Amino acid sequence: MGRIVSDPKRLATFKIGHPDDDEEDYVADTCFPISSAADDEKADPALGDDSDDQICKAVGSFGRWQLRLTFLLSLVNIPCTWHIFVPTFQAVTPENFWCLRPPAFQDVPPTVWMNISHPFSVDANGLIEYDRCNVWDLDYSILSALSASDLGQAVKFVDDPTAKRPCTKWEYADSQSGDTLIQEWDLVCSRKHLKNVAEMTFLAGVALGGLVSGMISDKFGRKKTLLSALIAQIVVGTVIAFNPWFEVHCILRFCLGFISVGMVFSGFVLCMEVVGGKWRTISGVSYLFPVPLSYIMIAGIAYLVRGWRAIQLAITLPAILLLSFFWIMPESPRWLLSIGRKDLVIPILQDAARINNMVLPASLDKHLQQETSSMSGDDSAGVMDLFRTPNIRKISLLLYVIWFSVYLVYYGLVLNISEFAGNQYVNTVISGLVEVPSIALSILILLKMGRRWPFCLTLLVGGVACLLTLLVPKGDSTEWVSTALAMVAKFSASASNAIMPVFTAELFPTVVRNVGVGASNVPAGIALMLTPYLWSLELFGHWVPMTVIGAVSLLGGLTVLLLPETANVPMPQTIEEGEAMGRKNRSSTQPKQPSASDRVEEPPRNNSVNSTGFAA
Repeated sequence: MGRIVSDPKRLATFKIGHPDDDEEDYVADTCFPISSAADDEKADPALGDDSDDQICKAVGSFGRWQLRLTFLLSLVNIPCTWHIFVPTFQAVTPENFWCLRPPAFQDVPPTVWMNISHPFSVDANGLIEYDRCNVWDLDYSILSALSASDLGQAVKFVDDPTAKRPCTKWEYADSQSGDTLIQEWDLVCSRKHLKNVAEMTFLAGVALGGLVSGMISDKFGRKKTLLSALIAQIVVGTVIAFNPWFEVHCILRFCLGFISVGMVFSGFVLCMEVVGGKWRTISGVSYLFPVPLSYIMIAGIAYLVRGWRAIQLAITLPAILLLSFFWIMPESPRWLLSIGRKDLVIPILQDAARINNMVLPASLDKHLQQETSSMSGDDSAGVMDLFRTPNIRKISLLLYVIWFSVYLVYYGLVLNISEFAGNQYVNTVISGLVEVPSIALSILILLKMGRRWPFCLTLLVGGVACLLTLLVPKGDSTEWVSTALAMVAKFSASASNAIMPVFTAELFPTVVRNVGVGASNVPAGIALMLTPYLWSLELFGHWVPMTVIGAVSLLGGLTVLLLPETANVPMPQTIEEGEAMGRKNRSSTQPKQPSASDRVEEPPRNNSVNSTGFAA
């Protein structure tokens, strides 16, 4: 599923990054699948420091209260993942279909009809390949009067037996998937491209929603946004199941993508705003664990439920159960503080302290007032600030290539899993299983290892795995090798997707960090909308799609090497420090002053939460 971008003007200061950053932002990421977050700590950039966090001081960084909320909030990933992945099963093109038989031929068996009406060729193995998009240009009213024994000689009734005309309607053989979107609206042959259009509209909704859902959440609150999006998702998802028009289907899918990204964003941000310290990283990544579970579940649903409309209801209506936990779901205390509603924060913290077996300090009211005052800020940095100086400009452009690469690779694999060798139901289950250790590994990488080399290696490994699939010979005995390599690529892409936003946030100076991370979502959104068309490149050769994915992954991995390492290095706060990013011993030396042509006025500093991601 696009990325979610939150760029609030007034939110609590969440720490991220490095030893010298006493006032740094907390920058989080979430995608469809949601990515992880990193926090600031005195000893380790990935660990959090809550010395100035009065909420965490009062109720603890992580206890039973936070555990309960993290678990409940993570469940919103399940219906959202279902909706982004369901076209894999709803839009399966049947292997056997033919042009609609005229009324006079309804009693003629399909095989006989195809033999007399469809052009065909014989492949190297002696198998007949029918042209399912055209029929011979014959007068079938004459043919209908012939006996069955004479139908085989039907071509002799025309002067030019090579003349063909395109079909406008088709019939389909029964399949395990039941009725599909393809059968419903004849999305084959000259209308085949409309299948990609339908999928792209959903991803376009995700991309647009990623740009505005953060602002909606900051305006109306996490809980209200999440509840409204959940109700809207249930309504729109149900309407889709009964809608008879393809054009309306595309519009509704666009709305569904827009809504789903708001659900994922609001749930993730609320999850991150109730935990502290290193638990922000652990909780943020753990928020992803229902995503691979969703892959496994939807494979079972699609296997047991026949027909795309029934599948649509099967993945939509269970979300009604999620409405029940809103009775115990609090609003984000940090968001309430950001709008000055301290009176609503105290009851929430009292409940949290009770569940966590803690006692609120008597001075809490005073400290909350101080923290409320510290949340005000003016964020007037613009996109042009990313291009005024050479080093930040270079970092920005390199990151755009990387974000485009990661999104194209991850979603190119996830949304086209039906194109891989083997059973698509089994492949989907395997896809979910391999993502679990990938998510767990992301936690260790972010907490214990660097950013640059692990990020580079995951992209390179994924790219090599994609290219190796091209060397596997076709055949039932070797298809498992191709599938295994594709899953290695997906494992690597999942890990890359988790590391990327943290690395991005640490590269930008504080004064432009929000706009820098947000701008990186633009190429990511473009990649999202291109992914449905990847397998259309098979027109130029069956090897082209995986070659493109592999090459893009390798390009992204090599591009990472052009960026500096950020682990255990003080995060830049000003434009001038950003220009010094990557030089040795930056923290112990005075950064080189940019030239007069490069020097810019510092935008006001913003202490805020910036959440990016979705995608999916």
